[in-house]
Amino acid sequence: MKFFVLSGSHRVEAQSLKVAKYLVAALPQEVPGAEIFLYSLSGNPLPLWDEASGGAPDELWDPISRELKAADALVVVTPEWNGMVTPGVKNFLMNCGADEIGHKPGLIVTVSAGRGGSYPVAELRMSGTKNNRLAWLPEHVIVQHVEANLNAPDGAPEIAREDATIRARLRYGLRLLGAYGKALATVRSSGVVDHRTFRSGM
Repeated sequence: MKFFVLSGSHRVEAQSLKVAKYLVAALPQEVPGAEIFLYSLSGNPLPLWDEASGGAPDELWDPISRELKAADALVVVTPEWNGMVTPGVKNFLMNCGADEIGHKPGLIVTVSAGRGGSYPVAELRMSGTKNNRLAWLPEHVIVQHVEANLNAPDGAPEIAREDATIRARLRYGLRLLGAYGKALATVRSSGVVDHRTFRSGM
């Protein structure tokens, strides 16, 4: 099973990338045989989508598109900036089409320096999937106090209770994502999906 992991912070030194790397390391342990492609927006934002251009230029988007099409499931990691998802994450989702991520499961993982992180969850569930048909899992994970967590290797004696709880929730989310990845593959192969007739969501 193949997974596409997006680290959605534009910052060069991104805590979201730390979280994404933890997920990349954990995925093969929670989903045996998992293959992972990590794409980071850290210092690497895509050009802004607009209706005239139709999105990122082909030379930038085609390699990403190939990985998205090959993936069975997605993980989107985003920090909370001013109570919002980063512009780069929304821009990334605007570039995605139903042929790339339609009817594939997505796990939302948000990152906060403090006790925040819930607003990006609500924003992603409300928007960003209308036309690309990405199917968010009912479960999500909020990594709070991120600078103090996910720094030590699993099993290290200095892991605090909050850190251990976050790790357990992340790993549960990955196992669930793997199960949804298998289940939704049958939906995509069922012949029911018709993006030609129904190109846009309502």
